[in-house]
Amino acid sequence: MAIIKPFKALRPVAEKAKQVSCVPYDVVYESEVRTYIKRNPLSFLRVTRAEGEFPEGQVPPVADIFGRARQNLETFIQEKIYQTDPEEALYIYQLASDEHSQTGVVGCCSLDEYESGVIKKHEKVRPDKVEDRTGHLLAVGAQTGLIFLAFRGTPETHELIAEAVKSEPLYSFECPQGVSQRVWRITDTAPWVAAFAAVPALYIADGHHRAESAMLARDEMRAANPSHTGREDYNYVVAGIFPAEDLRILPYNRVVEDLNGLTSDEFLEKIQDEFTVADTGQKVPQRHGDVCMYMDGVWRTLSYTHCEETDRDPIERLDVSILQHHLLEPILGIHDARTDQRIGFVGGARGTDELVRLVDAGTVKVAFSMYPTTMDDLFAVSDMGEIMPPKSTWFEPKLKDGLLVHKI
Repeated sequence: MAIIKPFKALRPVAEKAKQVSCVPYDVVYESEVRTYIKRNPLSFLRVTRAEGEFPEGQVPPVADIFGRARQNLETFIQEKIYQTDPEEALYIYQLASDEHSQTGVVGCCSLDEYESGVIKKHEKVRPDKVEDRTGHLLAVGAQTGLIFLAFRGTPETHELIAEAVKSEPLYSFECPQGVSQRVWRITDTAPWVAAFAAVPALYIADGHHRAESAMLARDEMRAANPSHTGREDYNYVVAGIFPAEDLRILPYNRVVEDLNGLTSDEFLEKIQDEFTVADTGQKVPQRHGDVCMYMDGVWRTLSYTHCEETDRDPIERLDVSILQHHLLEPILGIHDARTDQRIGFVGGARGTDELVRLVDAGTVKVAFSMYPTTMDDLFAVSDMGEIMPPKSTWFEPKLKDGLLVHKI
């Protein structure tokens, strides 16, 4: 069963919701953070990325950054930009654009279920990032962003969501990226809790570092609490939980700085041991097993010739695995894409124009436009308890930080 728990959200007053809501903390560079904060002093990035308030070039102690984050959140509350709901509730969160819409529920999930595997993961975490977010969480005393979870939708959950969005939303605004954001508050939560009790598993789509950090913060707070009962807020983590059939995964593209000592002709010759190469001019692959490659001003399509041999293995069949194991590693010498500094990753939301820009500018030598991983791929790997290669999925649109905060 999947536990979802109503909570008293710390959230912006309606007239400030658009201003305070911000992108997730980990999808912007520090220079971008400074720009966002300068343009909009109410941005919640002042809480999630408080280093952006310190002078450029200064490297303040982590304790000072986290102290500033806590101070900024307290200021938002004192100035009545934020308020705490008087009773526990669940929240419906809808993100919609002209070409896509997804609607899910925001509530708290059990960290015990994360530990036991009811909440399933598919990605390794970086210890430095987990340490950073754990420190931030403990300093601020709140989970400031949503873990993004997926589940196999049921008739009950679909019916509940469809009924909930008929009422007047708490928030309704459009963000600069053209995605409308709507949030509804649900106080009659019993039907929702019962519906999710019939859901066998939840899957982390995005937010592995947030989940791991929430668990470590719980461990620390539990150890410091002699009266621990297991019902404290720190035993739960706030999440946006969406039916998988509503979600959209974009490709996570790759760029590589050099050809590992090869000339372009030598590189193209070696590729043909495992792929057929065609000068199609296509920028986006149309099927599993194909990769579009940009090099020397030319788009080529690489078609892997042994898909039937890899399709039986949920990990090996991933297009990112095919590229890694049959091109990046044996030909370009990239043995660990997680740590090798020669490879970079470009989220699909930036499109293939970014790949062309990087190659034409000489920043990288070659770029690979990938076929996106599917939700079925993610479920299959997660159900096996296995780990996907790094940067296998890019979910779009991203859930906003700052709309629904969980105090611990």
